[in-house]
Amino acid sequence: MKRILQGNWTYRNGQPAHDEVCDEIDRRIAQDLEEVCRDDSGWLTLFRDRRDGTLWERSYPQSQLHGGGPPQLAELAFAEAQLRYGDKVR
Repeated sequence: MKRILQGNWTYRNGQPAHDEVCDEIDRRIAQDLEEVCRDDSGWLTLFRDRRDGTLWERSYPQSQLHGGGPPQLAELAFAEAQLRYGDKVR
């Protein structure tokens, strides 16, 4: 089963603020994941978990929002990553 972390924005004093899931995505990227590559648009980034080799893709599915909206981090199978990123995935 594909694991997905979907960040959301809450609003404080009329301003968007990251929720706890956004914070968890940022923490994982900073501590557990290494960047493998980006797509040509720059909006999709593929990461590999340093601990177990799992591939994760950061995207911004609510791109109509300012700054691309809150992030999503989704586990990708190796074959799916190869289809999206081609030879950049090893």
